[in-house]
Amino acid sequence: MSQPHGLRATIARAIVSEGDNPSLAAGLMVTALALLSFQDAIIKLTSDWLSIWQFQTVRSLINISLLLATAALVAGWRQLVPRHIGAVILRSAFLVGAMLCFFSGVPFLSLAEIAAGLYLFPLIVALLSRFVLGETVGPDRLTAVAAGFIGSMLILKPATDDFQMVSLLPVAAAFFYACMVLTTRKLCRGESPLALASGVAIAFLSVGLIGLAIFPAPSEASAQNLQWSYLMTGWHPLSLVLFAAIATCSLLNLVANILLARAYQTAESSWLAPYDYSYLVFAAVWGYVLWGTIPDPLTLCGMALIAGAGIFVATRGAAPADQPAPTPPTGR
Repeated sequence: MSQPHGLRATIARAIVSEGDNPSLAAGLMVTALALLSFQDAIIKLTSDWLSIWQFQTVRSLINISLLLATAALVAGWRQLVPRHIGAVILRSAFLVGAMLCFFSGVPFLSLAEIAAGLYLFPLIVALLSRFVLGETVGPDRLTAVAAGFIGSMLILKPATDDFQMVSLLPVAAAFFYACMVLTTRKLCRGESPLALASGVAIAFLSVGLIGLAIFPAPSEASAQNLQWSYLMTGWHPLSLVLFAAIATCSLLNLVANILLARAYQTAESSWLAPYDYSYLVFAAVWGYVLWGTIPDPLTLCGMALIAGAGIFVATRGAAPADQPAPTPPTGR
């Protein structure tokens, strides 16, 4: 009996405790991003046999079950209750928009391309923070934003035959994700990670059910719907293997986001910024291991520009020591 109690106490401290530990935070962040990249690789692998609406519905139900179990056994029910429900709803809506755009590009783009598009979000945050948070956006930040924009153009290649409109989906995801980050900073500072994760799970479940109600099953879909099956069909036959894949994604997502939340609670966000871009490396590695895709030189240059610009913006924009750290953008 003492061992389970000790395990529960250890997990509880990881979720709700306080204190600075930069080395631990860096390890937690890199681990979390490795788990998230593996989740995204599984999503891409299964996208031919599922729809995005089915995936989000099933994953959200599993996420909610895991969150309820975590609250009951470890953290307490109070951790699930938001302090400001309107702010949590708004944040969840932005994150749902970001992840729908992100996952919608999964069947058509490489993981590296999708990741590079999403990681424009720190630069968009830098631009929007002037209007939302009243922060000063100086020449150095504007230069970084310009460098990130050039990097995105190197990846998108808009003037070549390689360009496709679906390549803009990760950029749209970056915009919504930036809005989510700003909402988190301004309105959700005092919310617990479990409350934020619960809001996102409920929002994804709602959107998934709406998508399933709107789009037909593959057996009833038109040729146009089948051409964009992942986005424009509803419920597919769900085998045990596919369910296990979704359940694995759910567990990876929940664990990774709790680790991310804990990382941001134990070190300054500016110090962690370089580690955040390890996701780009993991995405490229999974793309090579599973599909044999290697980013071309222009894409690699673009990824380097985006990562460098994002790290520069994050480290130059560190909050003063007496300013409370923002709640991390849990729910990726």
